[in-house]
Amino acid sequence: MTEENIRVLVVDDHPMVRQGLRTFLDMQDDMTVVGEAFDGASCLEAAERLRPDVILLDLRMPGTDGVFALRGLRDRDNPARVLVVTSFVDPSAVVPAVRAGAAGYVYKDVKPSALVAAVRSVHAGHVLLHPDVARLLAEGDTRPGELKLTSRELVVLDAVVQGLSNREIAKQLALSEKTVKAHMSAILGKLGMQDRTQAALYAVRTGLVSLVGK
Repeated sequence: MTEENIRVLVVDDHPMVRQGLRTFLDMQDDMTVVGEAFDGASCLEAAERLRPDVILLDLRMPGTDGVFALRGLRDRDNPARVLVVTSFVDPSAVVPAVRAGAAGYVYKDVKPSALVAAVRSVHAGHVLLHPDVARLLAEGDTRPGELKLTSRELVVLDAVVQGLSNREIAKQLALSEKTVKAHMSAILGKLGMQDRTQAALYAVRTGLVSLVGK
């Protein structure tokens, strides 16, 4: 275990899936599985108790599902980054999860190396969004607030898209962390978003900021 060790919570209703993910992820030098959960409710309990960095979350589970867990995590201001691991091939099935705060998703048949890369990516603050999901999110989801963002707010939002934390943004822009937080509050209010992940997703899919060259 290193200082940069990524604490992972695995949430799936199938014990064999959980065990397989645990075994594989624990083999990584920079990751450790700190716990398992079998539905949305147990995910919330485990996330509160274990404080993981990343949650691998199944969507369809008996009882309380993945979207229930995502909404609960958001309501509790849990900082864990959520990577949905789903068997759904229809992008529209993933849209509610992304809207509820998921940082991205992968399919259950993903190659092991790609899964590890995805965990590291969302932990670093990046967003994993398939173009088809971005298109579905954009349809019928126009928000007028983006035209009201100031030039400074656009710069801050661009930094968020790059995966920078408030502290890193403050250092990059020579601002105080308090000022960056104030800009973030203004951005979220104008865009009608509840968290920075949603704001980043919206910024990318609408072209408000561009990832070209980053």
